[in-house]
Parts: sequence; C-alpha cells; structure tokens
Amino acid sequence: MIDPQQAMAILAAADIIHAADAVAAAIGRVACEISERLRDSNPVLLCVLNGGVPFAGQLMTLLTFPLDFDYLHVTRYGQSSSGGALFWRVEPSIALSGRTVLVVDDILDEGVTLLAIRERVFQMGARACFTAVVADKLTGRRKPLRADFVALTVPDRFVFGYGMDVRGAWRNLPAIYAVRED
Repeated sequence: MIDPQQAMAILAAADIIHAADAVAAAIGRVACEISERLRDSNPVLLCVLNGGVPFAGQLMTLLTFPLDFDYLHVTRYGQSSSGGALFWRVEPSIALSGRTVLVVDDILDEGVTLLAIRERVFQMGARACFTAVVADKLTGRRKPLRADFVALTVPDRFVFGYGMDVRGAWRNLPAIYAVRED
C-alpha cells in the first residue's frame, strides 16, 4: 500500500504513454473487432480481477451482442512489480462447458498468467477461448501466447493506469502512464 502523497509524486513524475482519448478510441476499435467475430456465439465474458475491471466495464457497453458475464481472480504479482507463483483466488462460477469464452484482462506482459487462464478455461470445457487486453507490452521476448484482441501496445516499462497499478494505486486513471526511468 502506498500513501496518497507518494502516489501523487509517482503520477507527477510519470510519462504519459496513451492519453485517455486514445485509450477510449482503441477500446472502441477492439469492441468492433470483437463484435464482428463473436456476435453469433453468445459468449461468456470473463473479467480478470483486479486489472481487467475498467476494460471489461467499458468494453461490455460497446459490444453489440448478448453475453454472460463472470469473473476470475488469479495473480502473479500481488503488490510486487515482478511476477511470482501463480495463485488462483476465484475461479469462474458460470459453467463454461461447450461455451465460447472471452477473457478480458489489463495487460499481456510475459503471458504466463493469461496462458494459465486460457488453459484452465479449456479444462473447464470451453469450446473456444479468446483473449482481449488493453495493453500488450513490447518486451522483445517471445511470449507463450498472443492476445486475440489488443487495444494498445506499451513499451517495456512499468506501466500503470486503466486497470494497471503501481504499488496498489492508480488503477482508476483513464490514461496509461509509465514510471519515470532515471
């Protein structure tokens, strides 16, 4: 947990990567792509907590087809800035057997978490699983999967805003920022 003064200092020193209007426009574009591809599938939209909440909330209002909604909570980060062991807090409660699933998350970083979620969705009997992320981090390293729908790319820096946090703060920002590198 970070105190408000520290959080304000981090934001004041941060570099803006994508302004709020660019984020909103990119989500609109992705919503059109998803609507075109999944409109006849009556999918289950699975929001990955906590980071996927802003994206899932905005995205859902732009999709032009019926869907079921559920969430899951799995983490590798907690309050740290680097990934650790995968920890499942909550699995989906809707039966996924025979369903098309759209997993919505904040960022595709290393891809380990999203891959594990995708594998678990198939273990639960899903017929198809698609993934959507607000941000795909350009790490320069090979990832174990590619997201089906990507709103924006971000540089290989510690980013926050629009669902992504820095030391527990700033998930609520409508734009995406990067911690200033010294």
